[in-house]
Amino acid sequence: MSQKVHAHTPHRGDFALDARLLRITAMAIGIGMLSTGAARLLLDLIRFFTNLFFFQTFSLEERSPATHTLGAWVIAVPVIGGLIVGLVARYGSEKIRGHGIPEAIEAILFGKSRMSPKVAVLKPLSSGIVIGSGGPFGAEGPIIMTGGAIGSLIAQHFHLTAAERKALLVAGATAGMTAVFGTPVAAVLLAVELLLFELRPRSLLPVAVACATAGFTRSLLLDAGPLFPLQTLVPGPMTLVWCVVAGVLCGALAASLSLSLYKVEDWFGRLPLHWMWWPAIGGVAVGLGGWLQPRALGVGYDVIGDLLNNRLTLNVALALLAVKAVIWVIALASGTSGGVLAPLLMMGAGMGVVLSHVFPGNDPPLWPMVCMAATLGGTMRAPLTATLFAFGLTHDSNALLPLLATSAVAYGFTVLTMRRSILTEKIARRGHHIYREYGVDPLERHSVDEVMTRTVQSIDAASTVGEALALHFGPGQSHRAFPVLRDGAVVGVADRALLVAHGDAEPAVTVGEACAGLPLAFALPTDNCRAVATRLARQRLERLPVVRDAQSLALVGVVARSDLIKPSLAHFDEEEHRERLRGLPWQSS
Repeated sequence: MSQKVHAHTPHRGDFALDARLLRITAMAIGIGMLSTGAARLLLDLIRFFTNLFFFQTFSLEERSPATHTLGAWVIAVPVIGGLIVGLVARYGSEKIRGHGIPEAIEAILFGKSRMSPKVAVLKPLSSGIVIGSGGPFGAEGPIIMTGGAIGSLIAQHFHLTAAERKALLVAGATAGMTAVFGTPVAAVLLAVELLLFELRPRSLLPVAVACATAGFTRSLLLDAGPLFPLQTLVPGPMTLVWCVVAGVLCGALAASLSLSLYKVEDWFGRLPLHWMWWPAIGGVAVGLGGWLQPRALGVGYDVIGDLLNNRLTLNVALALLAVKAVIWVIALASGTSGGVLAPLLMMGAGMGVVLSHVFPGNDPPLWPMVCMAATLGGTMRAPLTATLFAFGLTHDSNALLPLLATSAVAYGFTVLTMRRSILTEKIARRGHHIYREYGVDPLERHSVDEVMTRTVQSIDAASTVGEALALHFGPGQSHRAFPVLRDGAVVGVADRALLVAHGDAEPAVTVGEACAGLPLAFALPTDNCRAVATRLARQRLERLPVVRDAQSLALVGVVARSDLIKPSLAHFDEEEHRERLRGLPWQSS
């Protein structure tokens, strides 16, 4: 058996490769650079609008909105920002609404990875206005959308395929995230866990190259090094117990945030007002929260740093956590523009500060870092991204095991308690269900020569139409169509309708002449079963002749729809066997 498989599969390798991969990867380098520039522009816009709204100056100086001197007038600032963004969304592009990642997923899965130039311009502008006017968001969601738009637009300009557009869209999105946070490995994992929906060289290589490029060029435009450098102690075995507890609590926080968000979004949907006004209404909540807790306004990277280094008291951390959660949920539900990563980091770190006062041990900085990763991993259902993201932000290698354990527990909690994540719920409400469990398609694992029928009935091209009808399409007809051969080479495929049409006009015409001028569809032994199944469906065919090569067209077999079911049946039998070994009831439906 093994000799037979070896004899028929010498052409197969570990991956399906295409020479165009080099071209796409080269383009990803440029996209990585452009996305880094877009990230710098977005951060400058946030600084500009922060200074304009809170300090009435034209400046790019890094200033926290918490240091404003507006007093109670600060309540009006987020309202103004929300009103502007509502107008931009209505009269510019509705695609700028939301936090970016669901919109990128939707474009990939249901929009053939096409984005418009409007999104590339209006998304960073609107996010700069929202965050600069105090919106409690991060820059990562907008830059993911903006970088993705850059990659998509370049791919559209060069008329690339949908798969290649997806690779460059995700390359731009993750390169932008790398530029903002300096976390290239976590950005690649974000692509794998959330955006690509596959793990192939055609997508992974461009994404990895774009993120590496952004990582190297980041130091030219932005500050180099980790955002929140930290060093914790080497954890002991008992730390695992507290990681489990922290993971459950962070999972519960993630689930409650997600459920609250869509409850509030439903409330906005029942308002007798156009959605254009919703961001301004959400801005009222943001303004009130910022008046009570000024440090809850804006991106809050400085607050995250203080939480990680335990510079805030327990009471302050609790108040900040509560206010940030409330205004973030209301503002995001209002349909404004902003990211979720930085707010989740802040709320998770606040949870960690609280737990550091409860858990035993003498390493308080560990728990804010671990909890911010776990909250992120549970909310987005991306535990590996969250683990490496926290490591990239802090460069604390001692915390890797606690990060992984806590993020995994939080992820498991939300998977077991929630049908959808904060990212996929929005898409599901638009009528698109996303199945995030994905593996290798059985049809992708097999080539045509493994499933085709090698003993083939054919029609000689020199036979007359009348002879072919009598011999092959009489009472003993075995197939709907037959390959037509001339000197062993395929010249067409004949079915009853074709022969009858020519036979009625001129019975003496040959089958070869009847097939002349018709497009010839065939498969190669090395073709992927999935590709052939797609070809059959698109051309509405039942079977295809399989030829040795496109030059000789020598017939070696026939592949039918029924043949393509074989790999799926084998996979089905394997799954049934595994389930029965585990003692689980097997249901064929």
